[in-house]
Amino acid sequence: MREITTTSFAHLGLVAGIFDKLDIADIIDSVIPKNRDHNIPHSTVIKAMCLNGLGFNESRLYLYSKYFEELPIERLLGDGVLPKHLNDDVLGRTLDKIYEYGCTEFFNRIVSESMNHVSFGAHVLHTDTTNFSLHGAYDNPDPDHNTIKITYGHPKDNRWDLKRFVLSMVCDQKGIPLFVKTLSGNASDKKTLVKTVKNIQKSLKLSDEVYHIADSAIYSEDNITELGERTLWITRVPATITEAKDLLDTDIELESCADARYSYHEVKSSYGGIAQTWVLIQSEEMKKRKEKTYDKNIEKNLNAAQKSINKLKKMKYACYEDAKRAADAWLSKHQSYQFEKLSIETKSRRMNGKRGRPKKGEELETYYSVKADIVVDEQEIARKREKLGRFILATNVKDLTADEILSYYKSQSTVERGFRFLKDKSFHVSEVYLKKESRIEALAMIMVLCLFIYSIAQQTLRQGLKETGKSVRNQVNKPVQNPTMRWVFFLFRGITEATIQLGETSERSVANMTEELWNILSLMGSECEKYYA
Repeated sequence: MREITTTSFAHLGLVAGIFDKLDIADIIDSVIPKNRDHNIPHSTVIKAMCLNGLGFNESRLYLYSKYFEELPIERLLGDGVLPKHLNDDVLGRTLDKIYEYGCTEFFNRIVSESMNHVSFGAHVLHTDTTNFSLHGAYDNPDPDHNTIKITYGHPKDNRWDLKRFVLSMVCDQKGIPLFVKTLSGNASDKKTLVKTVKNIQKSLKLSDEVYHIADSAIYSEDNITELGERTLWITRVPATITEAKDLLDTDIELESCADARYSYHEVKSSYGGIAQTWVLIQSEEMKKRKEKTYDKNIEKNLNAAQKSINKLKKMKYACYEDAKRAADAWLSKHQSYQFEKLSIETKSRRMNGKRGRPKKGEELETYYSVKADIVVDEQEIARKREKLGRFILATNVKDLTADEILSYYKSQSTVERGFRFLKDKSFHVSEVYLKKESRIEALAMIMVLCLFIYSIAQQTLRQGLKETGKSVRNQVNKPVQNPTMRWVFFLFRGITEATIQLGETSERSVANMTEELWNILSLMGSECEKYYA
């Protein structure tokens, strides 16, 4: 009798193929070699974790055997590898070995060696941080290790009730992560970003013409001084700096950028003792968005201003000058309003604080109060509306045009997309259920390794499509040369491994492959093709 069984295979051959293409297994085996008591090497365990993290499964990244019982495990991980070999104890030992070696150093080693197989764009590097909320008390730090602290910090997901850890990451302009470090949950971006820039300069051999892009948290006098003149950077200037406030509020005609949606004005600055260029940018799209909020707030702010002036009118002053100064100070603080009527009134009251008509000859105390009505200053409102959508970019890179500065800064979205990937529930790579802080650090490195493999797979395919002139159909069946790897994974969703049992002999083959999928595989390389052969 003939018996046919199938197991889901889908896109996991692509993940395994990129893992092989980068020789990640050899790198892992060289730094954390297999112990004689282990059935499988650490490299196989880590490969399995990447397959699990990028598997579109409904389980967390924390491995367990059951997940691989429904997959062609030997095709993906090698002959003789069984689901029972991938139990929680095996995973824990591998995470411990990663931590012992050094999680950041481990990832740096993989990136450095992978540069022999894939070209990275190291001309522009994007640095940023995010944090991950965890469920659990985490009251007793791991006593055996000098680990990160899972604690309360500033949540980027607004979960103030949960403790967290911080992930600092550097990506190239194509979104490939090149550096990662896990930090305590209360780590400050103002200190972390500078350290991250310094660390990647040490860990990777970079040319002097590398532009480091970061958000405004890195911009302070101390940080700029620490970075020095040799580190080239582009960042956004915080609007809280006095010099920036003045520039944002200046009345000046802006020049058009190459992108008609933006206009600019350049000035020189020596903030923090470093010669630099500040570019005042105005975004028309941002301006339109902010105008809607601005107009909605006019009435709301007027009500607040009215309450404030009512409080001022209840105040009592010892002299006319004090009352006049208080009125002027209020107007200076509320520049969007004018006094429709303003007068300083003189009043008297009984010195003993009693109410009622004073007695004949009773000495009275004279005081002064502000009497005023306010109206909206339409000219000031219009002036402020005209300046909406402005922000300032700063750089110490010489000879860059305003268009180039803006373009480099806008590509900061590459690292932000990486963080969104890590937190995307369809990938489940950010589901962390571990008690030991040391293992959380190691698992965070695995999370970014998943992003690393995904990003290189996407770059490999897009580069192949561009070089050959081929295309892939997108979600609306239009040919494109820049598909997301997530969509490509979806195209492979129906692929299975079929096992045909005939008596005591069996044969395995891949089912449901199409010409479209074979064309994709031909661009991904032989390492990926072999899994579907």
